[in-house]
Amino acid sequence: MTLFRRHSALSAAARDALAQALRAPTFELVPLKNALAQAAFLPPAATVSVTASPARGLEATIALCEQLQATGFRAVPHLAARMIRDRAHLRDIVTWLEGVGADRAFVVGGDAKEPGAYPDGLSLLREMGEIGHPLSEIGIPCYPQGHAFIPDAPLLGALRAKAAFASYMTTQLCFDPGAIAIWLAARRAEGLALPVHIGLPGVAEPHRLLAISARIGVVDTHRFLVKNTRFVARLIRSGGFYRPDGLLEGLAPLIADPAAGVADLHVYTFNAVEVTEAWRRRYLAALGAALPA
Repeated sequence: MTLFRRHSALSAAARDALAQALRAPTFELVPLKNALAQAAFLPPAATVSVTASPARGLEATIALCEQLQATGFRAVPHLAARMIRDRAHLRDIVTWLEGVGADRAFVVGGDAKEPGAYPDGLSLLREMGEIGHPLSEIGIPCYPQGHAFIPDAPLLGALRAKAAFASYMTTQLCFDPGAIAIWLAARRAEGLALPVHIGLPGVAEPHRLLAISARIGVVDTHRFLVKNTRFVARLIRSGGFYRPDGLLEGLAPLIADPAAGVADLHVYTFNAVEVTEAWRRRYLAALGAALPA
């Protein structure tokens, strides 16, 4: 059974844009025991975003980032605001960033039920701006299909406020290219010029998504699965593997449009790096694009 119809009639500009975006995307890892073993399948010197969750703690995120930096990757730790206790804790994190040479981070609100001094990403960003930090780039999340617990108006208001502190925004899990394009067009019409990194799920199995959600407490993944039960059911009936070909080709016109401001792809690997990287290489080859030296 074919889940997603291939769009073979891509324009030359769209094919070139896809090839360019796939040559050096950001890869996301979850700080589980298999993370370093899976990182071995990443391209040398790749940019690697490392998630954070209350179940694992920021210590797991920091430890994996240190190991990735030491092996030549560019690690991007997720700084979950609700998991940072106070200003002293934040200063310790800033000192760690400086010590390992990390120059980029991704600031999220996080899922901790009992927050410390920072109840949301905006409060953390403001505090970071006050005390100073070594980061040349800061990413923030955005939600083309909305948020399970935050109404659209305050969610968009927070995005606009956080944009003043950020270098880019990354779309959270969304399998509808039309929804992403419509949402992004609306933000550009409002004057939000922040570059966007398009979140792209890698090769995945539904049971793997569920297992990772349960093991690390990633509430956003659970929210996605709940909101997309029909999609997950189609995956299960199909034999279980999802590949992002159809989604990527649906996004091609957006990626190729300079007005959209798409700066990067953010690949959610779900720690299945080996199969996701094999897919990426095959896809680039099918586009007739060479891998970076």
